[in-house]
Formats: sequence, structure tokens, C-alpha cells
Amino acid sequence: MKIRTYAILKDYFSDITDITFNAKHIAQIKDKLEEINPSAKAILNISRFAVDDAFVALDYELKGDETISVIPPSSGG
Repeated sequence: MKIRTYAILKDYFSDITDITFNAKHIAQIKDKLEEINPSAKAILNISRFAVDDAFVALDYELKGDETISVIPPSSGG
């Protein structure tokens, strides 16, 4: 599965593009990202997750070949 991060999350996970572990739900992806960089926990808690460009809940069941986007809140300008 591929992980894409956006905006401020790129500062925390600039090197992450692929995760090689078996996650069954989005919540496990979030937990793994927090494990990789604990200082990102606060921003991950307010970020939204999308699977193949559609927003999903943390209990979304993964198949294993999706692209997961982690999108923090943003302000316009």
C-alpha cells in the first residue's frame, strides 16, 4: 500500500511512501505513523484519511493494495 502525506505532514513523514506491514483498518495506519514519528500525534489526530481519493473512517477495512492519503486540516488563502 502507498501512503501520501500532505502539507505539514510532509515535515514529519518526508521519506514515507510505502508501508510494509499488514494493516486491516485505517486506525492501524494512523497508529503506525504515530509510532514512526510520535511528535506527529497531535496533527494525525485532526487529520482525515482517504483511500483511493475517497474519505473514510478509521474503521475502514483495507484490502492491501490501496493508496492512503493523510490530509491535515488547512486554512485558505
